[in-house]
Amino acid sequence: MGTAVMVTSGKGGTGKTSLTAGAASCLAALGHRVLCIDLDIGLRNLDLALGLSDRAVMDFTDVMEYRCSLLSACVEQPEIRGLFLLTAPLNGQDLDRERFHDLVDEAKDYFDYILMDSPAGLGEGFQLAIIAADRAIVVSCVDPAALRDAQRTVTELHALPQLHLVMNRVQPKLIAKLRTSIDNAMDAAGLPLLGVVPEDPAVTMATAAGVPLVLTTYKGAAPAYLNIAKRLLGQRVPLLRIR
Repeated sequence: MGTAVMVTSGKGGTGKTSLTAGAASCLAALGHRVLCIDLDIGLRNLDLALGLSDRAVMDFTDVMEYRCSLLSACVEQPEIRGLFLLTAPLNGQDLDRERFHDLVDEAKDYFDYILMDSPAGLGEGFQLAIIAADRAIVVSCVDPAALRDAQRTVTELHALPQLHLVMNRVQPKLIAKLRTSIDNAMDAAGLPLLGVVPEDPAVTMATAAGVPLVLTTYKGAAPAYLNIAKRLLGQRVPLLRIR
């Protein structure tokens, strides 16, 4: 039986989708079957970060409405065995949340991990993810606005048994300027820390090229994604030092 992980953030621009793609790629590279579900209805872009642009023909509403089977709608990453995408529809409203819950339950029979990339805020995609999630990762940057929005998001996740924080797009100079620290960020969000990911221009370059980041480099954000994947598996690994 697989585990459904909701990846969310209080505001846009935190790099949540890149984190979802990076952690999922590493989980698959470590030998696990992983399904990424894009829940950003109308604004989907997880396919770009996974190197699967235009490959997904069916979306999760096609499965929910019985137009196709779950496995036929999932698209596998050709270079990372065991990594699959179920994309979001281009539009949709008043979706049946219980039916989505059933879809994720079915996915647990075929995949070890289901990573649900929910859009920023508390809209439809967030509500679909929270009803199906076993645990959640809240992604934030170190700026005060992002941390405040992360705190607000956490209050909506109280029913989930496991919540973790990822500090993303971290720059040492920015931390010093704001006179804050990772410890302060954890206190502000009220969550244990799952990982720290540095600001890395290679993330944008890989997405623009339509290639998963972990296939392009072993530096920057890539090892941070690997560490996060290992912690999701229950392994004890040190935090990446941001230099």
